Amino acid sequence: MKPYIKHPWPVSKNEALELQIELSHNVINDDKYNIINLVAGVDVAYDKDTNKLVAAVVILNSDTLNVVETVTVDSVSLFPYIPGLFSFRELPPIIKAFDKLKNTPDLVVCDGQGIAHPRNFGLACHLGVIFDIPTIGCGKTRLIGEYKIPGISRGSVAPLIFNDKIIGNVLRTQNNIKPVFISIGHRISLASACEWILKLTPRYRLPETTRYADQAVRKALKALTTTSLLSTPTRQSDH
Repeated sequence: MKPYIKHPWPVSKNEALELQIELSHNVINDDKYNIINLVAGVDVAYDKDTNKLVAAVVILNSDTLNVVETVTVDSVSLFPYIPGLFSFRELPPIIKAFDKLKNTPDLVVCDGQGIAHPRNFGLACHLGVIFDIPTIGCGKTRLIGEYKIPGISRGSVAPLIFNDKIIGNVLRTQNNIKPVFISIGHRISLASACEWILKLTPRYRLPETTRYADQAVRKALKALTTTSLLSTPTRQSDH
């Protein structure tokens, strides 16, 4: 699976900001998709002691939520952690993982923001635009915006508002459990995005796509770091 839009990957903060603003005009906020049979989740995990990382794409059957395919790739971090520029750090390895897929997802759920972002172009938007695929941002925390706490029952929702505009919804996916923050990524409406997140959260707070992708990167990173430790030569003492 190849990107629909290819662009150079910025090396500076200013370059990244300019590219975000440019690409944000491509975001489609309406339902522009057909039947969704396969739903993907993406995640990236970092080794705290090095610049190594692992990216994963996990594809689920949209009806059964069973795993259809899992792909992981090893890589290194090439862009610093800068709030609001998360996608420039995570997307390069995610793109490599997408390139290895045998199945093409009909929808991608990102553990992060879509248009609920200072420049309306979070990770979900960036991924959706360059692959021209429907995407949803489903974050565990808020990046921007204000909201009133939604009701305590599953399905309760409250608008996330920034500069007097609704940029997302705060959605309760399980009774009496902390809500998640839903926003449009690309080619899907906010209402449909919330419907899909509820469908993908039958038992837990987070979507099954996010949970399986998280498990995949954790397992792969553990294997990677274990292999690195085993291959590190033992330093000989000078006698």
